[in-house]
Amino acid sequence: MATDRRDAGRCPALRRGLAGLLLLSTLAGCAGAGLADRADTVARAAGFQRLIIPTSAFPLLAYVKGGGPIARVYIEGDGHAWRDRYTPSDDPTPWDPVALKLAAVDPSATVAWLARPCQYLLKDNSPGCAPTWWTDRRYHESVIASVSEALDRLRIVLRAGRFELVGFSGGGSVAALVAARRNDIASLRTVAANLDTTLWTALHHVSPLDGSLNPADFATRLGALPQLHFVGADDPVVEPAVTQSFLARLPTAGCAAAVVIPGIGHGVAWREIWPDLLRFPIGCRNVS
Repeated sequence: MATDRRDAGRCPALRRGLAGLLLLSTLAGCAGAGLADRADTVARAAGFQRLIIPTSAFPLLAYVKGGGPIARVYIEGDGHAWRDRYTPSDDPTPWDPVALKLAAVDPSATVAWLARPCQYLLKDNSPGCAPTWWTDRRYHESVIASVSEALDRLRIVLRAGRFELVGFSGGGSVAALVAARRNDIASLRTVAANLDTTLWTALHHVSPLDGSLNPADFATRLGALPQLHFVGADDPVVEPAVTQSFLARLPTAGCAAAVVIPGIGHGVAWREIWPDLLRFPIGCRNVS
């Protein structure tokens, strides 16, 4: 585990683009710049363009490619939220951006990836950043609203009419909460997602996320949405029981399924099998 993720190198200046709607940026952020450089390498190799999307609460880092009526949007996990069981991290930038790696191997023509609030960006350039936004308020209304605003911007940039959402870990929770409030979501896929945060915190004997929304509480709004939820059978972070608890809250089972993958942990090996998992059928059956 790295003990110092800070890079003493210079931070390149922002340059404006896309008619002022977004800021095209090479800014990695001096704090965690080494991690940002690695993420940028993954994204560039897959043909993505780097953007910073302004929202009312937080600017969000994004990578995008292509353009068309349906855009598949990946939402990153919680990242480095805690230094240890009792101490929040001072920078939530993920050491291993699993959702970005999934997006990089997605063969779809139009793909985007969204970081979570404060990930990869200097705190000075992300007003309001504080540990509460990646700990107890990680799924707060302001966070979900910001991601939804980012989708509104992506509609214009990618010329998209609808979105297929994919979320890894906590990004799956965000994806479900965003899907519950929009009418332009074509499907939802999650990977190792804590979709019932009340059960999840109870299983791990940690404090409830009192400042956050619980996706399971919004399951009734997602009953008619085609969705697949992938979980590792050997995942010690998000057990299959959490996914099953969310599915039990849906008003109908015809549009949703859980797929338990043997031998898979939390952030391990998903990239290698992701192209095959994308071939799993997703849709609604026998929905009244």
